Amino acid sequence: MDARAELETSASVDAVFAQLERLDNYPKWLDIVSRAQPAAGDADDPGDAWMVDLRAQLGPLRRSKRLRIVRSELDPPHRVRFVRRELEDRNNSLWSLTVEVRPADSQAEDGSIVTVHMHYGGALWIPMLDRILADEIRNSKPRLAALVESNPDT
Repeated sequence: MDARAELETSASVDAVFAQLERLDNYPKWLDIVSRAQPAAGDADDPGDAWMVDLRAQLGPLRRSKRLRIVRSELDPPHRVRFVRRELEDRNNSLWSLTVEVRPADSQAEDGSIVTVHMHYGGALWIPMLDRILADEIRNSKPRLAALVESNPDT
């Protein structure tokens, strides 16, 4: 399952990236991430770790899942990637979130374009998960824009 979305905002690349480089900020704008708290690191982690609660609902069906996510790539202020990395020995399904930020193509002094790519490689844990995620990413665009535009110095 793959979901992609793109957003253009008047906020600078640096301001946008400051909001997106840490998962703690995601519950502020992405409803499917109901909670993201820093987690203890492991010697094999490529970056910071978080415990993340994902939540999805389709009509009366609700599902939630807690994942340990690490930042696997950090290239400020242009790219950040988060991947699932549980500490137990089980073979877990891949979950990744890649965010890329680039300057807007417009003539404006500031402005940026954000591309979000969410991937889930396991069996669907709720019917129509791909549709739910695509809708959620699309619906989150105004919330993300409001967040980064109201915090330009963050």
